[in-house]
Amino acid sequence: MTSSTTSSPPPQRVAFLGLGVMGAPMAGHLARAGHTVTVYNRTSSKARAWVAEQMQAGVQAERVKSADTPREAAQGASLVFCCVGNDDDLRSVTLGANGAFAGMEPGAVFVDHTTASAGVAHQLYIAAKNLGLGFVDAPVSGGQAGAQNGVLTVMCGGDVAPFEQAHPVAMAFSRAFTRIGDVGAGQLAKMVNQICIAGLVQGLAEAIAFGQHAELDMNLVLDVIGKGAAQSWQMDNRGKTMVADQFNFGFAVDWMRKDLSLVLDEARRNGARLPVTALVDQFYADVQDQGGGRWDTSSLIRRLQAKT
Repeated sequence: MTSSTTSSPPPQRVAFLGLGVMGAPMAGHLARAGHTVTVYNRTSSKARAWVAEQMQAGVQAERVKSADTPREAAQGASLVFCCVGNDDDLRSVTLGANGAFAGMEPGAVFVDHTTASAGVAHQLYIAAKNLGLGFVDAPVSGGQAGAQNGVLTVMCGGDVAPFEQAHPVAMAFSRAFTRIGDVGAGQLAKMVNQICIAGLVQGLAEAIAFGQHAELDMNLVLDVIGKGAAQSWQMDNRGKTMVADQFNFGFAVDWMRKDLSLVLDEARRNGARLPVTALVDQFYADVQDQGGGRWDTSSLIRRLQAKT
């Protein structure tokens, strides 16, 4: 296991594929750290808007540009970062005549921040290695706020050399960038992360709903128990917004269900028993049925309220 605590690296030519709520700020941190960044997004207008935003923030025009294809974005880049939606999206930006791998030079490293399956990580690792490229699966935790503030926690799988090549540059948007093990280990660690979150959020939702039924001042209760053994990131950052019935922010239920689908598929493969995770996944399906697919994951409490 290796964790990064390095000083700022010299400027490099890098690419970033995927400018969603996570990718856009991550790419912005790379540009503001002094790297030359070429971006690609399936909706090209978002890529052009990103370039304009960086220039407005004071980044020199010659250090930011957009490309029409992943291949074009990757040409000449020592590191290609990626954050897209799922396995199929990831294959579409890496493989084929217009994929990033076709534009990368031997020795370059592809760093995938998508939350995807361990299987696709192995597939792309082999494809990259056959071309003389490095590949690191590197899903992130910290949400949109972590991306915007440059303090993501990144869990990596892959060979040591490409990891070490990537991590000083990736620290532009990371609080920690840690190698967990060989290829796929990053994705498996992210699954562990999501299992923990699912159970914690459901427990917090039940606790708040119980306290509300008991007519307690739940903001005060959270202040008190948040200083003891019940404390968690979810309680600190989502407890009071759950009390206030506020869910129009953060990590969406639709995304969490995608992640839990990966978790449950992997559990079926490796034989792990995840009864609570499977149950919470179905609870999130109930929230989707209520129209809450884009609500924050803390909206699990809405399901409890709907049943009363």
